[in-house]
Amino acid sequence: MTEYLKKEGKFTYAEAGEGKPIIVLHGLMGALSNFDATFQYFSEKGYKVFIPELPLYTLPLLKTNVKNLANFLHEFIAYKNLKDVILLGNSLGGHIALYYIKQYPEEAAALVLTGSSGLYENSMGNNYPRRGDKDFVRNKTRDVFYDPNIATDELVDQVYEVINDRNSLVRTLAIAKSAVRHNMANDLPNLKQPTCLIWGKQDTVTPPEVAEDFHKLLPDSDLFWIDKCGHAAMMETPEEFNEILENWFKSRNI
Repeated sequence: MTEYLKKEGKFTYAEAGEGKPIIVLHGLMGALSNFDATFQYFSEKGYKVFIPELPLYTLPLLKTNVKNLANFLHEFIAYKNLKDVILLGNSLGGHIALYYIKQYPEEAAALVLTGSSGLYENSMGNNYPRRGDKDFVRNKTRDVFYDPNIATDELVDQVYEVINDRNSLVRTLAIAKSAVRHNMANDLPNLKQPTCLIWGKQDTVTPPEVAEDFHKLLPDSDLFWIDKCGHAAMMETPEEFNEILENWFKSRNI
């Protein structure tokens, strides 16, 4: 992923491919590398794929919320002069995409959500690991996946580093509280974009009933399940995730 990274002004992002623009939005404890397989796959399938690094830990504390992260996305899209973007978000990234489309409904051609927040926030508010307790961090990170081996030492170290830095921990909690305030249930019926929902059947962070609620509330959505898969399907089952998404793009002529 590092060879595709660019830093221009306030934006750090990965970019590859040519064609219709896909903007990938990572989650609260996520990284650009979480989408490595999807980034590589679709950049070779007629899409131009972007993964901006979200300013989760660099915004002023009072502006560290879902609304301002959506504003950051708007600035990035304007900076790159993109039109009819496809937004693909996991967890908090999905929530940011939803809020963005609420604010700018004409600028997104389609939406892809996997393990998205926006409706169910209990686990976001309650599951933050304790500082200084690496075993607790390891167990909580493993809980995100159906296969605990996906939670490598490197991944555990990333999460541990975030929660043991006071600046990033305070902003993590601020974003979690913001997610609760910005519940999207009343807004979803107004979002007209074709939406692909790809969900792990064993997702314990945003459980299957959350996917079903998204499917009911979004006017033009298709729901796909991946068995033996947790909260981050694009990491845990990348080949199946990419196949489902490519077939959906074809079926919708996107």
